[in-house]
Amino acid sequence: MKRRALVASAALLLPVAAHAKGTKQAKKPAAAPAHPPPHAAAPAAPTGLQPLKAAKTQLIAFNASAFPYIGLVPDTKKLFLDVKQGNRRGHTPLHGDVCWEDKAYNDRRSLLYLPSGFNPALPSLIVLYLHGQGATLERDVIARQGIPRQVSESGQNIALVAPQLAFDAPDSSAGNFWKPGHLARYIDEAAERLMRLYGDKRAGPHLNAAPVIVVAYSGGYLSAAYGLGQGGATYRVKGVILMDALYGDEDKVAYWAVTRRQTGFLLSAYTDSTREGNNTLQVLLDKHKVPHADMLPRNLSPGTMTFLACGSADLHGDFMTKAWGQDPLAQALAMIPGYPQTAPPAKKTS
Repeated sequence: MKRRALVASAALLLPVAAHAKGTKQAKKPAAAPAHPPPHAAAPAAPTGLQPLKAAKTQLIAFNASAFPYIGLVPDTKKLFLDVKQGNRRGHTPLHGDVCWEDKAYNDRRSLLYLPSGFNPALPSLIVLYLHGQGATLERDVIARQGIPRQVSESGQNIALVAPQLAFDAPDSSAGNFWKPGHLARYIDEAAERLMRLYGDKRAGPHLNAAPVIVVAYSGGYLSAAYGLGQGGATYRVKGVILMDALYGDEDKVAYWAVTRRQTGFLLSAYTDSTREGNNTLQVLLDKHKVPHADMLPRNLSPGTMTFLACGSADLHGDFMTKAWGQDPLAQALAMIPGYPQTAPPAKKTS
């Protein structure tokens, strides 16, 4: 698949009012008939925001992208781009060979997705998906992991946004998500671009106010942890879903969970690969007297903090589609109460 923006509909710009073409005025305009025929009456334009008749997908460059990133690796005095070869600059990951900026850290795109039936006039969520190492939006997030499909199959009124992190590289670096306040800037831009994708500026206020669910898989943990710890969107984030994604920085996730202990939810599903990180987070929650459970709840209501062991690390590569069952993300999103795609029936009045 080509690495250029994919647009489900031809129009990317906001709709504008049509202007009637000027015509020469007749000297004696004909009188309107007293009783116009039924077919002459134009149908009334729909009022308010309408559910989408078909899903919309877009890959588009963001200003608040994760990369390129110029700066230091946090908690070190080491430049992120620590290798130079001629005109090329590169980064040395913790494990592996040099990753070059022009290949791994130069993709500003994010995936936007609105499922069929999405209606911003109803209570809605924005899901921010942070992929793992060695991934691309087209090959992995869309095709292999089926993230847009799982969002659609959840049946919820959800908009999806997924930034390209390190492109097809064995690296979990967070890039600009390391910066204080960057998560908030990213979410603000995502709401604006989702409004444009929907195609009606009246959706803007709804998307600007929509709560955010952060979903991190594997190496996406670093962007999630720094975003939750210092991203400036603590109270905008309604829930966190970690999919075998606690390889460190547990204190940052704990900070968010303690702050949102009564109003947010946490679901951390894991294999033996991240068992240690999940144990550490549970200890931190115990220290702050935040209750948590070790089984899948009926729903992910406010205040729910759950850790779910899913077995061997052999499952890690297919975790986004097989974790505790088929298409676990679709299941988890369906468990969030209050965001169906259809409005509740009107109450009968006596």
